Amino acid sequence: MTAATHSSLFPQVPESADAVLAGLDPEQREVALALHGPVCVLAGAGTGKTRAITHRIAYGVRAGILPPASVLAVTFTNRAAGEMRGRLRQLGAGGVQARTFHSAALRQLQYFWPKAVGGDLPRLLERKVQLVAEAAARCRVRLDRNELRDVTGEIEWAKVTQTVPADYPAAVAKSLRDAPRDAAEIGQIYAMYEQLKRDRGVIDFEDVLLLTVGILQDRHDIADQIRRQYQHFVVDEYQDVSPLQQRLLDLWLGDRDNLCVVGDASQTIYSFTGATPDHLLNFRVRHPDATVVKLVRDYRSTPQVVHLANGLLGQARGRAAEHRLELISQRDPGPEPAYTEYPDEPAEAEGTARRIRELIASGVPAGEIAVLYRINAQSEVYEQALADAGVPYQLRGAERFFEREEVRKAGVALRGAARAGGNDALLDDVDDLPAQVRAVLSSNGWTPEPPTGSGAVRDRWESLAALVRLAEDFARAKPGATLSDLVAELDERAAAQHAPTVQGVTLASLHAAKGLEWDAVFLVGLTEGMMPITYAKTDEQVEEERRLLYVGVTRAREHLSLSWALSRSPGGRASRRPTRFLKGLRPGSGKLGAAGAGGGGGIDRGSGSGRRKRRGPVLCRVCGATLTEAGEMKLMRCEDCPSDMDEALYERLREWRAEQARGLGQPAYCVFTDKTLMAIAEQVPGSDGELSAISGVGARKLDRFGADVLVICAGEEPGGGDEAV
Repeated sequence: MTAATHSSLFPQVPESADAVLAGLDPEQREVALALHGPVCVLAGAGTGKTRAITHRIAYGVRAGILPPASVLAVTFTNRAAGEMRGRLRQLGAGGVQARTFHSAALRQLQYFWPKAVGGDLPRLLERKVQLVAEAAARCRVRLDRNELRDVTGEIEWAKVTQTVPADYPAAVAKSLRDAPRDAAEIGQIYAMYEQLKRDRGVIDFEDVLLLTVGILQDRHDIADQIRRQYQHFVVDEYQDVSPLQQRLLDLWLGDRDNLCVVGDASQTIYSFTGATPDHLLNFRVRHPDATVVKLVRDYRSTPQVVHLANGLLGQARGRAAEHRLELISQRDPGPEPAYTEYPDEPAEAEGTARRIRELIASGVPAGEIAVLYRINAQSEVYEQALADAGVPYQLRGAERFFEREEVRKAGVALRGAARAGGNDALLDDVDDLPAQVRAVLSSNGWTPEPPTGSGAVRDRWESLAALVRLAEDFARAKPGATLSDLVAELDERAAAQHAPTVQGVTLASLHAAKGLEWDAVFLVGLTEGMMPITYAKTDEQVEEERRLLYVGVTRAREHLSLSWALSRSPGGRASRRPTRFLKGLRPGSGKLGAAGAGGGGGIDRGSGSGRRKRRGPVLCRVCGATLTEAGEMKLMRCEDCPSDMDEALYERLREWRAEQARGLGQPAYCVFTDKTLMAIAEQVPGSDGELSAISGVGARKLDRFGADVLVICAGEEPGGGDEAV
């Protein structure tokens, strides 16, 4: 998500080993030069830890100290591993293995299974949820969808903490873990799940690590072979290792100590998956002679953002807090964090969308803006608000870029055109590289203007548009580059999972945002019960919630907005309170820290659209129940209540919307969303007042489109479309 200039997208490979060190600060340089023995890098958010460790590996390789094939760098996500491979390639250190723990273990397991066990490796179970559901049914336990997900998570936690089914209830009690159901019941489901796997000859994701550990423990010849292959290890995000991953790492190392770990205990946010910062915090106990380097120069965020981040950790408690790093911003000053209080959640979403529109209008790219929330269920109201505001967005956690069908097909088309050269009719009369790419991709669905509407069609277009932008950047960075050169670049990026950025505001949970950064970040829903989450009951659980908010704050480079709503739905009782974590840091919450902590002028009492009036509870017009979900409030009825929609009117409204969108050069949802059109077709308004009462029809859209909509609702043809944007 990092913004990049053309030179940073396609940098020149350093000419020498010493050139690899150029541009590193003193602490990063110390990391790069510490090539032997145990090394522990304590790296705060935004301090360039990936830069430090990739330059360390590249310097060692380029100086002839580290043979590339002898280095194994492991991290926790495919995205992070792909970024590391991409950076190493740009530094001239190809051949280094950069993988996730699971990817590295699976590769070893596939290679050694015939020798260690015999036969083919059992099939890897891609989705364990279905098998867990069957196991529960065999145990005569009924699980709804949410319970099924939670029980599956419990089984994963048990396996990475090396807990067998019989020991699960005792392990839960010992760890003070809040199990989603009776622990004995989950233990039975866990045991049945393992039995079903054995019966069907399949293994799951966690088994990959467990089986690799088992082989390395039992077969010393295989362990020795791996240790001869890999002499130097680097572990990123070391605060997130589980006991099982640490056991695998110990087996890879043997009695050697050529290990470099990088982490920050203040960013430990995955304890529910079995991650623990203990291995990072105990590193100097296990390795008394370790070189320890602290990275505290923050190159990501402005002093104002860093001050708030430091303030959050300054109130932290517990062992991780004792090792917190005080960040020092290296950037010029920026705006103070904005604090906004809204009457209800729809108002918060509308206000957030409005501020995002203002940022985009001021020149901040949509792809450099993120809305971060505590749980994924909060996304719907923001999806709706952004769609109503005509702001493109993308949900974090989608399919990997180079694995998308449209991207793979585009790659085939570009490769074919590159081979054909001047014999491809598509390339007639086009000379420069970007024009060639646009010509080729036009046959795959790319158009100069985005398609109307959202969903799969828009997603495919965004993927192809990202390839077009990449071609434009590549041509500017490498004048004279050919289509074959671009295809080679795409192949290397695909191998490294180094994807170009798809434009659109990012909607993501705080957990999914780890490791990413944006120019502007909106932290929403910051109320007690959501931050910290209701089920965080122990002191350590509450402290992890504080660290989660810290991670959210430190995703912002310049603009940071924090908001909360006093009630869930319009007209609801204003009983919510803003999160305790901001006490003393936000204006009006008690004694402030040093100057600059307070957000520069108090809390904005946001009202959503600026014209929004406080409303009473929204009631279903069919059964009279109070509505709380955004989609239901828009329709003014429960989803399950019967619809009296005028289908013919709905189709006329859709046709009219398509014409408007084409005239404006915008997606259809920028005019009205499908849900808003459904609400209009159900309620058939006959006046401005009735139309404006429908959610999604604000004053701006009423002014621009109201007359046409009312004419259509009256069964007549509108006189003309709106011309001005």
